[in-house]
Order: sequence, then structure tokens, then C-alpha cells
Amino acid sequence: MRRGSFLSVIVGLALLAGLEGSASPTPPPGFLDAFTWRKNDPRFGGFSGIELSQDGTSYIALSDRGAFTQGRISRDSEGRITAVSADPVEVLKDHSGAPLAANRSDSEGLALAPDGSVYVSFEGVARVLHYPKLGGAAVNLPVAASFRKMQPNASLESLAIGPDGRLYTLPERTGNADKPFPVYRFKGGTWDKKLSIPRRGGFLPVGSDFGPDGRFYLLERDFRGLAGFASRLRRFDVTAKGMTNEVTLLETPLGLYDNLEGLSIWRDAAGHLTATMVSDDNFVFFLRSQLVEYRLPD
Repeated sequence: MRRGSFLSVIVGLALLAGLEGSASPTPPPGFLDAFTWRKNDPRFGGFSGIELSQDGTSYIALSDRGAFTQGRISRDSEGRITAVSADPVEVLKDHSGAPLAANRSDSEGLALAPDGSVYVSFEGVARVLHYPKLGGAAVNLPVAASFRKMQPNASLESLAIGPDGRLYTLPERTGNADKPFPVYRFKGGTWDKKLSIPRRGGFLPVGSDFGPDGRFYLLERDFRGLAGFASRLRRFDVTAKGMTNEVTLLETPLGLYDNLEGLSIWRDAAGHLTATMVSDDNFVFFLRSQLVEYRLPD
């Protein structure tokens, strides 16, 4: 959402003034924690993707400025976050091992493979890169012809790896309010576009993940100017018939959180499904980097 940073600065200042003294909205059922995350590093922020370990104690976080950090999450006896450590922010590399060019560094979606390698999707120049070793040189995946036709600031926001080993990605916009979101899958060197997800209202995709239950989770946001952001989490089964058994698990009221963009689904020590979401502060003082967590129904 890099191009929107300028707009968010203008609107955000008005938002602060417009909401001065207003009561905070109430979190929906399942709320666990909203941990505000800070670090004294000028490159820290803009988080658009996150992946947690299976037990929720370590993470990789992706910035939309072609960078990442990783570290540990400390929790209390009830599983709520008490502290987050973060390694120095590192830049992503291109296929030659050089830092990504500024006009090719709008990194948005993050997916952690079972072998420990990492995939990153991009806006601007819509594509997906594979990092056999995070921090090392990238491997360029083939680019689907449709990627070149996507809006520069509304393309491959989300990325996930399914139980079948395929990569799943979808654009933030479709060009028409009643047109479904196409889901692109990559395996064996090629992309297919056999699946789609229906649009519901003004929400747009910003993050996705496959949970330990094998189902597809989609994080969406709705930005309404002075009223702020709302977020929604939907779940789907991926079947031979498509994306089926749609369930809305979570919808936050406007203004409760900032710009939630990244999503990771995992199970806590008691076996409860948990959604961890990270917010993009757009590198402006009035927005926060937060880790927001909810307990989900099975």
C-alpha cells in the first residue's frame, strides 16, 4: 500500500482530529491481545506480512519497503504477548544478491515453506520471488501474463502455501465491485487461475494463510477515510469445486485497529486456533505497528 502512504498521511491527520475524545470501539468475540510494537530503527515499520512458528513463539515480519526482520515472541501463562524481540531490519535481495531496486521493492505477501525457504509477493512490478535462504539471493518465479495487467498499487497483496505445496496469491482489486477476486496458484513452474473468491461489500484482500487445519484464511480491510479501517477474516475450504464453505470468522468495527495487513494462523499450547495479524504503520507517527491476536473457532 505504498502509494497510499501519502493519502494516509493527509487522512490520518484529519482522523486524529476527527476522533479526538471519542470512545474506543469494542473488540469482537475471540479477542486476545493488541500489542504495540516499537523499535529504534528507521527501517522498522510498514509491516505487510507475517509468519509465526507453529507454536507462536518466533516470527518473520515483512516490510513493504523490501525489508524484513525476525525474532521471538514472549507470552504469559494465558498466551498473551508480553514482549517481542526483533533482529536488525535487513533488505531483500534480487537474483544477483544486490538489494532490490527502489521501484521493485514493494513487498506485500509472505509465505514460509515447510523447508524453511520463503516466498514474497510484490505490488508495483507484480511478481513472486523465492528465497531459499532469507537474506540471500532471490529466485525469480515465472510471471503470469495477468500480473502485468494489474493495477500497480492493488496487485499481489497476499501470499500463502497450501497443504498441496502450491502457492496461492490474489490481487487486492478486480476492477469491478461485483467481480470475484481471482486466485492464482503456482506449482510445477506454471500459474493457473481456476479458483476465485466472491467480493463481499467494500472489503479488499490484504493477507492470507493456510491454517494447521488445511483451510484457507483471507484477511481483508475496508478503509473509510475519517472513520478509519475495518478488518475482516474469512475462511474457505479448497476443494475440487473451488473455494467452498465460506465462513466469516471476524469483522472488526471501524477505527478499532490501524491498517492490519499480514496474517498468520497457528495453534496455541491448548490446541486453540489463533490468528495473528500485523498492522502497517506506513512510517507515520499517528499509525501503529501492532500485533493483534484473536482465538478462532475450529
